[in-house]
Parts: sequence; structure tokens; C-alpha cells
Amino acid sequence: MLMQKQRRIKKVIFIPLGIICVALGIIGIVLPVLPTTPFLLLAAFLFYRSSNKLHDRLLNSKILGEYISNYMKYRAIHRKLKILAITTLWISLSISIVLVNIIFVRIFLITIGIAVTVHILHIKTLEKVKTPN
Repeated sequence: MLMQKQRRIKKVIFIPLGIICVALGIIGIVLPVLPTTPFLLLAAFLFYRSSNKLHDRLLNSKILGEYISNYMKYRAIHRKLKILAITTLWISLSISIVLVNIIFVRIFLITIGIAVTVHILHIKTLEKVKTPN
């Protein structure tokens, strides 16, 4: 009886948190200040603990599934994704920097851009990871 109650509580808490994490991860794809990978990995964990259906759906998603699976399995992402992420990051940051006239905000945005770029470049590139045959 206690175990069933704990499972229900996990579902009530973990499923909404997982959905929020997926939403934040998707927003993070286009908003450079919000990190995509940690939110998607947290969502995968929360769904794994609360709903096999949502966990499988996330990992089998056309857009996010391969990205999450590759990162979880190999700690790596495809070269194309790195290029897309860095390009999107700097385009959106450049627009923000042009629109904002406050020097401290500009410096902050540039600092974030550099830090995120360095982080992305330090993630292994999937072509370099040996996959088992």
C-alpha cells in the first residue's frame, strides 16, 4: 500500500516536472541563456522514474530522441548539431547585443556566448566516438 502511494506521488510530481523540463529544453534551443541538454536529460530521468510511456516517447521523438540518446550513451553530439547550436547561439546573441544599449548587458551576453561555445566545443563529436558494431 505504501509503495503504491509512493509511486503515485512520484507520478504526480515527476511527470509535470518532466514536461516543464522538456519545454525549457525546447526553449533553450533558440534562447542562448537557457541550457538545452541538462533540461532534456533531467526530463528523461524524471520520465524514466515515473512513466515508461513518456520516457519512450521522449527517446523516440524525431527531433529530440536521437540527440538525447546519443548524449546519454556516448556523451557526444553530431558535428552538424554543434555547428547549428553555435550558429544559432551567436545569431540570437548578436541580435540581442545590437538591441540592448546597456554595456554591462552586452558584456554579459558576450561572456555567456563564449562560455556556451567553449562548452559545446568540449562535448565529444559523435564521429569521434567508436560505436560498437
